[in-house]
Amino acid sequence: MTRLIAALGLIVVLCTAPALAQEVPGVDEDRWDTLSKRAATMVENETAEDPALEAMRKRLTEYRAEFEAASGLNANRIKILRDQIAALGTPAEGEQTDAEPPDVASKRAELTAELNTLLAPVQTAEAAFLEANGLIEQIDAILRERQAARLLQLGPSPFNPMLWDDALVHLQRGLQLIWQTETPATDRAADDLRQKLPLIFFAALLGLVLILRGQVWATMIVGRLRRKGARGLGIWRFVVSLLRILLPYIGIVALALAADMTGYFGPRGSDLLALIPTVGALMLGFRWVSERVFSRDDDEALLLVDQGSRQKGRFYVGAITAAIVIDVVLRTVMEFATSDEGALAVVTYPVTLIIAFSLFQIGRILRHYADPAPADTPDDTPRVSTFSRVVNGLGLGAVVVAIAAPVLKAIGYFNAGEAILQPYVLTLVLLGLVMALQRFSADVYGALTGQGAEARDALMPVLFGMLLLMLVAPLLALAWGARVSDLAELWGQFSRGFAIGETRISPTDFLTFAVIFALGYILTRVIQSALRSNVLPKTKMDIGGQNAIVSGLGYFGIFLAAVLAITGAGIDLSSLAIVAGALSVGIGFGLQNIVSNFVSGIILLIERPISEGDWIEVGGQMGYVRDISVRSTRIETFDRTDVIVPNADLVSGTVTNFTRGNTVGRVIVPVGVAYGTDTRKVDRILREIAEAHPMVLMNPPPTVLLVNFGADSLEFEIRAILRDVNWTMPVKNDLNHSIAERFVAEGIEIPFAQRDLWLRNPEVLQDALRARQVSGEAAADAPSAPIADDDKA
Repeated sequence: MTRLIAALGLIVVLCTAPALAQEVPGVDEDRWDTLSKRAATMVENETAEDPALEAMRKRLTEYRAEFEAASGLNANRIKILRDQIAALGTPAEGEQTDAEPPDVASKRAELTAELNTLLAPVQTAEAAFLEANGLIEQIDAILRERQAARLLQLGPSPFNPMLWDDALVHLQRGLQLIWQTETPATDRAADDLRQKLPLIFFAALLGLVLILRGQVWATMIVGRLRRKGARGLGIWRFVVSLLRILLPYIGIVALALAADMTGYFGPRGSDLLALIPTVGALMLGFRWVSERVFSRDDDEALLLVDQGSRQKGRFYVGAITAAIVIDVVLRTVMEFATSDEGALAVVTYPVTLIIAFSLFQIGRILRHYADPAPADTPDDTPRVSTFSRVVNGLGLGAVVVAIAAPVLKAIGYFNAGEAILQPYVLTLVLLGLVMALQRFSADVYGALTGQGAEARDALMPVLFGMLLLMLVAPLLALAWGARVSDLAELWGQFSRGFAIGETRISPTDFLTFAVIFALGYILTRVIQSALRSNVLPKTKMDIGGQNAIVSGLGYFGIFLAAVLAITGAGIDLSSLAIVAGALSVGIGFGLQNIVSNFVSGIILLIERPISEGDWIEVGGQMGYVRDISVRSTRIETFDRTDVIVPNADLVSGTVTNFTRGNTVGRVIVPVGVAYGTDTRKVDRILREIAEAHPMVLMNPPPTVLLVNFGADSLEFEIRAILRDVNWTMPVKNDLNHSIAERFVAEGIEIPFAQRDLWLRNPEVLQDALRARQVSGEAAADAPSAPIADDDKA
């Protein structure tokens, strides 16, 4: 019977087999087959031009996105069906097949048929996705090979005299085409000009005023804010520096618009005028970055070199900017007349030399940069930080590029020289822009937090700078020749994530994990703060118990937040169970001390044998417990030094807690008196002194004991119970002063050790003393010897 049901289920599956040929929803299969064959032909022949390959790649990318979306079709239902089939168990094989219940076999066949029906379009989409992805990778490989070949292509040298005349002719022809119009001037054109003349005059006047006075107005705003002592002056300086380029830029655009409205420029002249806003933005942007990096003000300079070097830096950046503007204009003019690479190389080579020379000088400035030494540094030894190393490295790279680019172009590798010179300049500008924006974020953070200029060394501006570097990375890639499609492909791979076993983790999963964990962490800290400040202080619980509850809640909250974040992100860690089990063995041996301290910390927080503020002694160290963490405990000794004690020592070792439960403790003060003193009188005096002290408890009363007949004195002890054992030393001090005063008043002697020295043979010392006296008298009676002339000299 079971075999019959299984056969029926197989028939059902065969009946649903046509579903395997289902088309992918939303995708025209015929058009896709045609497109894929065309793409395969283009890849195989490699004869298509780059624009055609780019267009084909774009269409393939669109289809691939549709196939990727179709791959997740009915994913939830497929997962449920697989779980249901797995719950039915593995079907028996061989002779035990008849032992399976008929309803189970029928249900399995039904679920399998439905699963195959749902998997058909998914499998088709996955196969098409892999095909499209493979074609895209082949097209990318072809484009990259062609790009590398163009870089290494040897072209004409600008030093070839045969090219100079043709280059000048083409340049003159291009300049003439700027003014050439397609139609001659007519009366109607003159009428249009007269009608537009007021608008042209207004635009030209506005442009001139903004160009000539815009920077002056911006500087006046900074001066007024400085005289008024405005808060966040660094922020206002940044805003005003933007105005110093924004106002002239509006003026440049107005002038270009006024010139274009005159109608005196031909079509090619209009094309050249259309470049003015872009060229103006480039010029003013470069200048703005140089003014921020090599600022005249020491407080605003991003690279704090000497004033002379900063002035040179601004000058050479201006030279590079002017050269790039000239280069853009020359290339545009040459395109009007010819496409000859030799003529273009000859015309643009002098501009290349200007850019290279200026870049070389900037590289020298960067190579000699060093971080300024702090004010408390005893010598003038320069600091070497990561930032200074990066700046020095950029300077070295600038020197190398400035030498290599003109040499490559002179040899004939025009494309190779172009590929390193201007991209490197743009890299330096973009990094300067990142530094300027990072400094602005530091000033904003300092104004919000009240830290002022000190916020520039805080953590948040550094993190913001790292974020800016991540954002500017695509621009740097584009500057160095990366295609937009390459960046889009990287972003697509990043968005799809990576697979761990059967689990795929995407950036969305990471973002979900981070958001859930951050919310859980913040909620945990808020609850901890509320308990610590509002709830627990109103209870009768001691401070140690309060800290234990707050700390335990913190650990539990962080653990719960991590679990919820993993669950919410849909991350399946079951595939990592075996690896985690293997790692846990090695980690267990390597971190057994840390784990022991961690468990001991949990025990201390739960059992609370010690609490913060307790006076304890452990391992020969005595002091107050200031902090109990999950790994160690911090003890502040009476010398005001911190001792970090592992929690395992507090749990497994012997700990003396002087203030556990209460602060009552005993003090012992030893006292010695001379032999012959009335012991009862001494007992009475010491008892009166002890009972008179306010810190001594009367229940039980203090006791005075004659504990020993010492070698030099009768030894007494005062033993008293104090209200607060933390006052042991001050109480001892007070009692000793009182004892000294009363003993002086009562005539009681406090003995001290005395020793008598007995000589065994005193006559020997007497004979030696007499002999020394006799020899001394003889020397005094003898006449003194005359002094020689040489001795006098």
